[in-house]
Amino acid sequence: MSTSHIIWNIDPVLLHLGPLQLRWYGIFFVGSFLVGLYIMQRIYKREKRDPALLDTLLIYLLVGTVVGARLMHCLVYEPDFYLSHPIEILKVWKGGLASHGGLLGVLIALYLFTKKYHESYLWLMSRIAIPGALVAASIRIGNFFNSEIVGIPSDKPWAIIFSRIDMLPRHPVQLYESFSYFVLFCLLSILYLTMKPKQVTRLFPGLFFLFVFTSRFFLEFVKTKQADYQWDIPLSTGQVLSIPFILLGIIWIIWALKDTKTAS
Repeated sequence: MSTSHIIWNIDPVLLHLGPLQLRWYGIFFVGSFLVGLYIMQRIYKREKRDPALLDTLLIYLLVGTVVGARLMHCLVYEPDFYLSHPIEILKVWKGGLASHGGLLGVLIALYLFTKKYHESYLWLMSRIAIPGALVAASIRIGNFFNSEIVGIPSDKPWAIIFSRIDMLPRHPVQLYESFSYFVLFCLLSILYLTMKPKQVTRLFPGLFFLFVFTSRFFLEFVKTKQADYQWDIPLSTGQVLSIPFILLGIIWIIWALKDTKTAS
């Protein structure tokens, strides 16, 4: 083992408060949602909309993210265990959230919110894509602090030893993902300030789906397997789940660009 590699041994728990724990993951998770709330407040004010309901929207999104991510993890990544121990599904604090399910939960939460409060689903989904990319980047940093979702062994000079797992240098794939999502956040932010609102509404959901899940698909090649079973194909569970979103993103962008040309 080369001593030149960084050894990562950060305690996932920042503070012990009696029986409670303040974890780095929770700080990045909740903190990113609060930053996202601030971004949405700026967007609402910029487009002369009333931000009064954004606190309620935040609750919808938090619940949708956690429920969707938890159910996807339990029923897709570890179905044998959780179907045999269904009460364990409720123990979210033990970890186990799947990003694909989190996105589906957000989409459902947005639908319920817009139906109840008479908002435009497409308009809101396109704007949520901006802070959504930042939330995704922050969650992967939380995974990094948890020493989870690690990469495969590597001899690259930037490989990191996650000593809570083993002493093998590994790809810091959590940081790869976080960086790619942060790039998307910057891209969407710039486009939002330069494009017409109608173009943002049509294009952003497709850009989000395509960028996020294409990045996820290719980074899965340097990520350890997450599911407790194997497909009979040379793809991971995460890659298989990403393909429908990639196709949706491509189709969405084609529709958005075609619609833009027609409108012009």
